[in-house]
Amino acid sequence: MLDAASRFLTLISPLDWVAVALLLAAWGGTGLLVERAGVATPSTNMLMRGYRLAWMREMVKRDVRIFDANILQSLRDGASFFISACMIGIGGGVALLGQTDRLASFAADLSPAIAAPRVVWEAKILLVVLILASAFLKFIWAHRLFGYCAIVMAATPSDVVSGSPMAEKAGWLNIYAARSFNRGLRAVYFALAALAWLLGPLALIVATLATLSTLWRREYASHSREVLLGSGPVSAPPPARPPE
Repeated sequence: MLDAASRFLTLISPLDWVAVALLLAAWGGTGLLVERAGVATPSTNMLMRGYRLAWMREMVKRDVRIFDANILQSLRDGASFFISACMIGIGGGVALLGQTDRLASFAADLSPAIAAPRVVWEAKILLVVLILASAFLKFIWAHRLFGYCAIVMAATPSDVVSGSPMAEKAGWLNIYAARSFNRGLRAVYFALAALAWLLGPLALIVATLATLSTLWRREYASHSREVLLGSGPVSAPPPARPPE
């Protein structure tokens, strides 16, 4: 087993290791940057936290909450869609693991520069599968948290005074569900970037940087962020933790 591991390590070039390390660092670093942004420069993700809390505070004032239930159901449907998509992607990746001989042969015919032994192709596909599996688990948890939020919303009294504490709980459950959902989305982004490794380490580096640039632009330089920063119920992110 040690001989096989040593042989595998020799088959992966230093540039490949750099490319994979960059992908993993970008994936983890983007999450920290987006979720722990400061008050002075909040990300779109952080700004939406305030609006989710504001939604729950307004929900208390409505006797009939069909409108709120429909919105929450649409959020759960979005999580369900990505759960199914990740399952299909994982299944396709696992099926492709059994066809790596054909893949290696096709790559060798396509370009000698990307030719590699079977074990290397398996590692490249397995990386994508593992990232998709992480996304799958996050979408499942988001779906469940949205369900918890729906139950707390249903248990919230219509009276503003007595219902406000429950509304705060529902708001934070909604925030945590959205956080898990967004983590799943970022994993999908980087799973797509990881596919570029099939074309070589340079392609993986370029795809990772392009993905990082896209995520940064959508969180810090998008028109939607400008809208959220404008006049509205919330102009700054709420505390990182719910009040005691």
